[in-house]
Amino acid sequence: MGCQTLHLNPQFLYNAPNTRRFSLQPNLKLLKTTSLSSNNLNEPLSTATINQTQNPTTHSSNVNFKTLGDCKLGISRYPDFDYNASGGAGSGTATKLSDGQVYVEFDVKKLSIPPLSTATTTFLGLPLPPFLKIDIVPVAFQGEINQESGKVDLKFIAEFCFSVGSLYKARPLLVETVLTSEESKGKMREGRGERMDGDGKCRLVGVATVEPINDLFMDTFLSLPTECLANLNAVISFSTTE
Repeated sequence: MGCQTLHLNPQFLYNAPNTRRFSLQPNLKLLKTTSLSSNNLNEPLSTATINQTQNPTTHSSNVNFKTLGDCKLGISRYPDFDYNASGGAGSGTATKLSDGQVYVEFDVKKLSIPPLSTATTTFLGLPLPPFLKIDIVPVAFQGEINQESGKVDLKFIAEFCFSVGSLYKARPLLVETVLTSEESKGKMREGRGERMDGDGKCRLVGVATVEPINDLFMDTFLSLPTECLANLNAVISFSTTE
């Protein structure tokens, strides 16, 4: 037995900027075209016109994501876990939408987030028992970032896989939320993030509803359905590509 990953296609969950499900809609502008009249059909087109037509200007770059220490994770009405996520990292692409606004998409196959374990996590001041582990398996991570204001809104979908040594492995808990630098508020849980500073450092929060997984122990222990809160300290940086 192991953590069985649900084969979700992020394209159906959060598509390209003009077809996304949740309300992070960019202000897209229609490209204005100029028709050629019969009077100028025989006139040669300038090199600039040809280049503009065949090679429209694109603004793309690489984006990098790193998780830091001083994070928190909470579920149900239990106190929050203190979580050191140092070492987590991922990369992806960023496409300019408008002044300062970019759409980013991370490669979840290369996105790693440290598990909750005795080495990374404490609960009520005590480390998690050595045999308890919660793996985080990203399924989708994409959204919009305003490089001028520092505002971040990233759709995050992941499976949380609980295990107790080799004795017990629960079905994955599917968590879907928007990690934001603003405020995230549910019925039970809430948090407020911090916008990116000049070094790309930010705090991202997100409240999600966790549904039952048809596992009697987990459903009862966590009082599913319930809410969970992610509070991540992170750094986001960009590098230009040709």
